[in-house]
Amino acid sequence: MMARLLSTSCPLDIASSSRSYYKPSNQGSISLSSSLSLRISRLPLKKLSIYGKKSQRHCTIYTTAVSTSQEAKTEPGTGSYRSSSEASTPKKVMVIGGDGYCGWATSLHLSNKNYEVAIVDNLVRRLFDHQLGLDSLTPISSIHNRIRRWRSLTGKDIQLYVGDICDFEFLSEAFKSFEPDAVVHFGEQRSAPYSMIDRSRAIFTQQNNVIGTLNVLFAIKEFKEDCHLVKLGTMGEYGTPNIDIEEGYITITHNGRTDTLPYPKQASSFYHLSKVHDSHNIAFTCKAWGIRATDLNQGVVYGLRTDETAMHEELCNRLDYDAVFGTALNRFCVQAAVDHPLTVYGKGGQTRGYLDIRDTVQCVELAIANPAQQGEFRVFNQFTEQFSVNQLATLVTKAGEKLGLQVRTISVPNPRVEAEEHYYNAKHTKLVELGLKPHLLSDSLLDSLLNFAVQYKDRVDTKQIMPSVSWRKIGVKPKTVSA
Repeated sequence: MMARLLSTSCPLDIASSSRSYYKPSNQGSISLSSSLSLRISRLPLKKLSIYGKKSQRHCTIYTTAVSTSQEAKTEPGTGSYRSSSEASTPKKVMVIGGDGYCGWATSLHLSNKNYEVAIVDNLVRRLFDHQLGLDSLTPISSIHNRIRRWRSLTGKDIQLYVGDICDFEFLSEAFKSFEPDAVVHFGEQRSAPYSMIDRSRAIFTQQNNVIGTLNVLFAIKEFKEDCHLVKLGTMGEYGTPNIDIEEGYITITHNGRTDTLPYPKQASSFYHLSKVHDSHNIAFTCKAWGIRATDLNQGVVYGLRTDETAMHEELCNRLDYDAVFGTALNRFCVQAAVDHPLTVYGKGGQTRGYLDIRDTVQCVELAIANPAQQGEFRVFNQFTEQFSVNQLATLVTKAGEKLGLQVRTISVPNPRVEAEEHYYNAKHTKLVELGLKPHLLSDSLLDSLLNFAVQYKDRVDTKQIMPSVSWRKIGVKPKTVSA
């Protein structure tokens, strides 16, 4: 499937370069609409290995960094061109993982705010769906069509580098080509259930996330020392302690001595553990190398639309409803739309921080506009409200009844190893102090989500709703999902 995503359909305008390019035989070029002419950046072709369903087999795809920008730069907020020598230039932001749920919405938001944006992505998230037999509730266009549509609507360019950040040579060339002022790092395997399917996916999650982040840190040190790293962490790093959760650090007095230390981490999956390792590595490099970094410990994201993704159907974001990648509120709304009982895991007292995807993009923008100091590792807890699973089920039930839906709730055995009733009080003041204006969960938002779910309910595969990944039964052998 990845080969089809990168198959040929039209010729490309290739910029002249003194660098020699390796052209493997029997390889296609990148699939594009015939109305779009792209410039190939002056980067060597990279080898990207994508593993299929059978772990012992893989296909190799040769890719380059692709840009939809022209040789001249565009004036922020306009479609007119200006010379590169003019003083007023927008801040350049590289969004790693910009084809994903949070990354795509963020890329469009920053571009709309007149940042110069480049997306770096290996498109592997789309491959996960094909491997597991999953699909987004909403149809999503290819990354090339998305970017083409954005430019046609706004006159704004988003550059694209297709490749794997675990390949440091590829990442180095992307850094040297784009020269980012800030890097927003979404480029990680982001599902706890995915990391608990089997040994191979647990190892992939740790390798991809930890090594990828290390490569980003080394790239900043080597090629753009003043670059600000905005890293998407997770509130799941903290676990559910029986004390208040602070923002990254806690002041402790022990045996008459006081110190401020990183808040204790109690990760609950191999995915969450990879995020803990990231935080430690970033904190160390800030201290040792003087890197500036902001760790955004994000809560559970819900919602679909931002101002930018609502502009055209080809800009529509993905919405996951399955038990592997779907988050609680999104899943419940889809379940209600197809008359499936809401699946509450265990007692349903599990409480977490939640935020609207419109606040995700707002928080990232605030972090970029107010960068960390050199050598500073700061931590923001990125969420706006706290809910238990039972509270979410009640809210969806009431909203569904207003739309004429008969919403039921069932308790299913909890596939996770977690406390189902616990104390939870997490601080989240720093982003508000920077100017965050939150979109709190409202009846209108729930109505919108439910209406979207009803609109696309024919796309729902009800076999993907019930949990199928068990924390206690994770196996050594690779698991596949039958069609």
